[in-house]
Amino acid sequence: MQKDKSLIKKITGSREASLVVVLIVLLAVISVMSPSFLSLTNISQIFRNNALTMLMALGMLCVMLTAGIDISITSVLAFSGMTIGLMQKYDVLHSTPLLFLVGMLIGTACGALNGLIISKGKVAPIICTMGAMYIWRGMAYVISNNSWASGADVSGFSDFGKEGSVGPYVILAIAYVVFFIVMKWTKFGRKIYAVGSNTEAARISGINVEKTIISVYAIMGLLAGLAGVLSVSIYASAQPNMQYGKEMDVIAACVIGGVSMNGGRGSVVGTFLGALIIGVIAKALPLIGIDAIAQNLVKGAIILVVVVLNVITQRMIDRQALLRREM
Repeated sequence: MQKDKSLIKKITGSREASLVVVLIVLLAVISVMSPSFLSLTNISQIFRNNALTMLMALGMLCVMLTAGIDISITSVLAFSGMTIGLMQKYDVLHSTPLLFLVGMLIGTACGALNGLIISKGKVAPIICTMGAMYIWRGMAYVISNNSWASGADVSGFSDFGKEGSVGPYVILAIAYVVFFIVMKWTKFGRKIYAVGSNTEAARISGINVEKTIISVYAIMGLLAGLAGVLSVSIYASAQPNMQYGKEMDVIAACVIGGVSMNGGRGSVVGTFLGALIIGVIAKALPLIGIDAIAQNLVKGAIILVVVVLNVITQRMIDRQALLRREM
């Protein structure tokens, strides 16, 4: 009995553990309704189809840890992706490493500009990035000039992200390992948490708050730019409406993963699990016969339930921490 209580305490005392339980229950229910769901092909497709969301969720984690938000990410993705697609279409550049570099540089510049306006101009993140969302999406349409890059235009580059290629999986794995190390064991990671937990206390302790905010938005931009390049490779085309509206999935992945909108709370592992839950839901709904019109309704309901469970778990964690302090 004591062991059972200890196990329950461990589960309710960790957001990540509770998310693992939610994921297992979700997979079990889906597997009953669609026995073929857990096939290796489906699992690989979940990661491949959601690689862009999973990548950008890491940047959103950093931004939200500072109590910020960035809704311009898919516009930055479209702008960088459209740029490298047109560079191939008009024979400006065909080197895969250089195309990735160009896309990431464009994204970093866009993100750093957001960070500069937010930190130095004291503009609310939601307002700044809303404006940026229209600007960068508009830029993608302007440079496209009513054209797009087809599969033939990006034929060599698309080999990196085509079905069966390990490219997207390698990028995802490297990104998550690097961010896990940075956020858990480096001074920069601790600065991000400190700024989100208490901005004034962080400033008094000697942390350059403005520089940290610019850095996290630049990182978000870099990952959005990387996602833009990867999108062109995975889907073998570049269009100005790429990933339109998908920023909500990225934010939802972070919220499900336990990242606080008020800053200072969240983890790489939780973000990964949140993004994975989003991916599993997106893959499962068509397979179990949910009508396309009703899919968003079901998806929203599941997300809401998971977030409520997350809030309950956090309250239990806070209560246990308070009890330990009183003892």
